[in-house]
Parts: sequence; structure tokens; C-alpha cells
Amino acid sequence: MSETAAFGLAQHTHPMPLLAHLEELRKRIIVSVVGVLVGFLSCWSFADRIFGLMQQPIIQALRHHGIGGGLVYLNPTEPFNLYLEVGFVAGLFAASPLVFYQLWLFIAPGLYRKEKRYVLPFLLSTVGLFMGYGQRFQPMITIGEYTKLFVTITIGLGLIFEMPILVFFLALMRVITARWMWRNLRYSILAIFIVAAIVTPTTDILNMCLFAAPMVALYAISIGVAWLVNSKGERGAGSV
Repeated sequence: MSETAAFGLAQHTHPMPLLAHLEELRKRIIVSVVGVLVGFLSCWSFADRIFGLMQQPIIQALRHHGIGGGLVYLNPTEPFNLYLEVGFVAGLFAASPLVFYQLWLFIAPGLYRKEKRYVLPFLLSTVGLFMGYGQRFQPMITIGEYTKLFVTITIGLGLIFEMPILVFFLALMRVITARWMWRNLRYSILAIFIVAAIVTPTTDILNMCLFAAPMVALYAISIGVAWLVNSKGERGAGSV
């Protein structure tokens, strides 16, 4: 038996007790929360500049259609709450490498050394991914409504494109398999359309389908990712 296989078996034949797992999880959560808090406090001072960049698409769209003015607010506390939300979301993005690193530190002890080689590219992908009719009317778009729309679409699409990466980790930890995903395809499509209905900024069916279509495609890609991970795991177990 090779040294690598012996090391992997030593990890799995001496598992951590439940309380040790919970203590490790608590530690990683605390570090992640502190990281997000530091990111929030750092980004809050730049919230005005960040929102200036966020509002450029809608401002340019209004100017393109010959509509002057900018975004408005209807509540005296809305600008303050807006900057809190912008600071928090920006801080979350800024702290995402630390958060995913803490996730890696939590799951790494349960992986074989050979399996850990495939994780780094997926972690880098995770960080990389996690960031005409109106001319007849006079729009009055509030800063709160626009920010909610912007954040919902940005975070929603970011989470959607994390699906293959999430499946990779779940398959690596042997929680799911490609066969299980294929067998539950119909239920997964139903869940995808429910998520698309929540994420889509409007209530019409067309927009929901536009959001659901790439999710279904990503689910199909995720089945392939799970199949590759399961196949490598079976070959690794067979060689041991």
C-alpha cells in the first residue's frame, strides 16, 4: 500500500468525534463572521462610491431614452439603510475568499490527499463567480427599489452559477452521486423553477423561464461533474 493511500486511510479510520466537529465548525463560523464584519466596516466608508458605480446602468438607460433626473427616495431613512445594505453586500463579496477558505479548512480533513488536488481550481472558480416602451412614461425609480433589484439579480445569478461547484464538493464528500441526481431530475427541475420564481425581478412567466433555463443547463453540467468525481473516487478506492 502506498504512502498516500496509507495517509488517506489513517484520516478516515480515525474520524473526529461529533463534539470536535461541532467545535471546529463553530471556530470556522466565528472566523467567517468576523471576516464579513471587517469587510462590511471597510466597505461602508466607500458605500457612496460603490453605489455610484451600481447606479450607472440605470442612469445611462434613462439618459439613452432622453429621461433626465436620477434615482429618488421616499423615506428619510432610506439613504442610510441603503448604504448599510451596500456596505454589507460589498463586504460579503470582499470577505468571500476568507469564507470559502474557512469552508475548505472544515472539509479538508475528510478528504484523501489525492482528492484535495481537484479542489483548488474549484475554489478559485467560486471566488471568481461569487461578484423602448418607457419613452411614453416618466419613471420615478427609488434608490431602494433599484438597489433591491440590483442585489437580487447579482446575488441570485451568482448563487445559481455556483451550482456545479457545490455539487463538486457534495460529490467529493460522497453526499450525492450522479445517479441520484439523474433519478431525481423531475424534482430538481421543479425546485429550479421555484428558485427562478423567487429570484426573477418580475412576476411574468417569460422572465421566470429565462432564469430557469441556465439553471437547468447548469444542473446537467453538475450531473457530469458528479459523475467525474464519483468515477475518480471509485478508481481511487479500487487501487487501494
